[in-house]
Parts: sequence; structure tokens; C-alpha cells
Amino acid sequence: MNKANYVGALIAGAALAMVGATTVHAADIELKASHQWPGGKGDIRDEMVQMIARHMADNNTGVDIKVYPGKSLFKPKEQWGAMTKGRLDMTAFPLDYAAGRHPEFNLTLMPGLVKNHAHARRLNKSEFMNRIKKIMDDEGVMVLADTWLAGGFVSTKECVLEPDDVKGMNFRAAGKRFEQMLAAAGASITSMPSSEIYSGLQTGVLDGAVTSASSLVSYRIYE
Repeated sequence: MNKANYVGALIAGAALAMVGATTVHAADIELKASHQWPGGKGDIRDEMVQMIARHMADNNTGVDIKVYPGKSLFKPKEQWGAMTKGRLDMTAFPLDYAAGRHPEFNLTLMPGLVKNHAHARRLNKSEFMNRIKKIMDDEGVMVLADTWLAGGFVSTKECVLEPDDVKGMNFRAAGKRFEQMLAAAGASITSMPSSEIYSGLQTGVLDGAVTSASSLVSYRIYE
């Protein structure tokens, strides 16, 4: 595979550490935590969940959090339903994945919505996020941590610096709104999880992709 060229250009989306409502009556509590990213390899999203699990264990809280990384317990888009139905206790989750149930969640993965991490921190305290979290609260889901991840473009052909650069390419995008943006610029869209981008680029199924900076590193897409 040719070395991919990329430009970190935008905020890729909001990944949220969330916990569902769980009723317990025992002194020792066991919770299941799920996410889709590689475990034990330094991925910041895995580390975020592992940090919470370690904190609970180190402080003798009586709460044991079992972390299931790499979509080993639930597929990525199954996690929201599992949370709201009480089958899953905790997840690190791109909220856009639940937009099929709550269209408002699409707003957390809009191209150009967030300018930088300082802007993201201000957004976390805004009426916009309060309304998003009210929807989650009504579903019995509480946010433990907001995480906005920077992202960028990769391509096996050329650097993507402006809309005309994607014309005629086959792209994987991060969310429906990014797909619309790239399609309007003349790209063809192929949907796949971020874990499959590397093989997609290697085999020629993809010419380029948009994903988070963390996925660029964790899945070695930069190669």
C-alpha cells in the first residue's frame, strides 16, 4: 500500500463514556463495559474506559468493571440499544451511531461543528449539549465523560486539501453528514467500520477515508 497522505482538518465527533441505569442489591457490583476499539494497545478510548475500571478497583469501591474491547461483546451500533435495555452497563460510544433512534445525535458529528478542543470544551457546557444529554437522560443513560476527537483525511492517491481533491475517489466517511459532504464534492461512498479502513485501502476498495486521529494511529492507517 502506498504511504497514505493525510491532513488533520476537523473534529471527527463526540465519543461519550456512558453508563446505563442499573439496579443492584449486592454489596459487590459487577458491571460490563463495551467498546469497539483495540484493547491494551494505548488507544485513548480504551484507556478512558480502563481508567475508570482501575479507579473503581484501586479505591475498594466494591465495583468490578469488566471491559470488553474490540467489539467483543456487542457490535458498535448495538451498544446504544443494549444500554437502554439494561444489557450493557457502560460504553465509550460515538453518539452518532444512535442517530437512527434519535436524529438529534447526528449533530455531534457535523463537519466543521467544532473548531478545536477549546471550542469543544465550551460546547460541552452549552445549551446545545444540555439538550442532547436530556434526550440521553430520558433513555436512562448518564454521561460520565465527553471526549471530542480530532480527525483527518487519508488517501492512497494524493493529499486532500480542498473539496475538488476527493472528486472521483471512493471514500469511507465518518457519519452520514460527512458522507453527504464528500458525495457533494464528487466522491463515491463505501460504508465500513474504522477497523476495516486499513484493509480497504490496501486492497483498493477505498481510495481514501475520514476518521479520528486515534483510529489513524490504533489501526496503523498512517502506513
